[in-house]
Amino acid sequence: MTEKSDRSKWGTNTRLTHTGNDPKDYFGFVNPPVIHASTVLFPDSATMETNNQKYTYATHGTPTTNALATAVNALEGSAGTIIVSSGLAAVTVPLLAYLKAGDHLLMVDSVYFPTRRFCDTMLLDLGIEVTYYDPLIGAGIEALIKANTKVVFTESPGSNTLEIQDIPAISDIAHKHEAIVMMDNTWATPIYFKPLEFGVDISIQAATKYPGGHADVLLGLVSANKKNWPRLLQAKTNLGMCGNPDESYQVLRGLRTMGVRLAQHQSSALEIAKKMQGMKGVVDVLHPALPTFPGHDLWQRDFKGSSGLFSFVLDGGGSRDLWRAKAHAFLDALQIFGLGYSWGGYESLAVKVSLSDRTIATEPGEGPVIRLHIGLEDPADLLADIERGLAAANSIA
Repeated sequence: MTEKSDRSKWGTNTRLTHTGNDPKDYFGFVNPPVIHASTVLFPDSATMETNNQKYTYATHGTPTTNALATAVNALEGSAGTIIVSSGLAAVTVPLLAYLKAGDHLLMVDSVYFPTRRFCDTMLLDLGIEVTYYDPLIGAGIEALIKANTKVVFTESPGSNTLEIQDIPAISDIAHKHEAIVMMDNTWATPIYFKPLEFGVDISIQAATKYPGGHADVLLGLVSANKKNWPRLLQAKTNLGMCGNPDESYQVLRGLRTMGVRLAQHQSSALEIAKKMQGMKGVVDVLHPALPTFPGHDLWQRDFKGSSGLFSFVLDGGGSRDLWRAKAHAFLDALQIFGLGYSWGGYESLAVKVSLSDRTIATEPGEGPVIRLHIGLEDPADLLADIERGLAAANSIA
């Protein structure tokens, strides 16, 4: 077995394949066991009194959940990772860890809608002030920071409209004012963007998406740098949040193939996005890896790749009622793309997104935004399906 010190030289797919557990710990079996547990026994009362053993109670971790956390730490370069029940929980736990009544949160306006809903309900009820900011603000965010600003929350690319944020610039300003920087990195995963290397303190991802990869788990991952790991871990313990062993095992298994799956998602999505640019009924294609995308230079500077999720603006051709009719016609004509929420699985999905909740990064004026997740099907078949949908939308007048 290669010495642990050599693992820092391994490539991404090698790490994904071998990190997280040692087969020697489990009689040579390459996968760790799924350990279902609540109670953990102690050898004697003195050990029980001091909690002086690796595992003390299942909410604090098991060999199964720790194998996943160890693998994620290797990918993120983090001091520690907590595993929680969903991607949304991966957002809410760190926010609750760092915010209290009277504090101020800067939240990017292009954020995942359930995150916004949490801010506009529970955080406001707790007496926390929330200000939404332009995802393209960069270092200009300094003008919005107050004496009580404790957290700057980022998401790049932004949900649905894929705005790329200048994470290093925002992090530098936030730290200058002693604020914590959090980032939802679900789109890129730590394979294509490592938030902690760009100044982020808390890296968040929905393991439901690409780490799981098969549309059959709900799990969230939150990784922290050394300075912030103790506080994050304590919040997770205080809230009693923990991922279950079955889904932790499934995500660990999904990690083994995430690199090759992402490469295919990336290749197919780019091929389709490029060809959609010339299609009748498509006003704009919102994909950061396209040179025509406004944030392409930032994406090219900071990211190592792109995933399978992007959006396009459908030609609405008139009133909002017509927008709706065209969007429904497009979606209902699809035969391969499924109509459903989430993404990151092997299957392609399509959904009309609503941007009505936004105050700054508002929706385009030319027509509805359709979000596509490009799965692992053959690109030619997916393109034919998109053309079928566009033909149906273009027939509505």
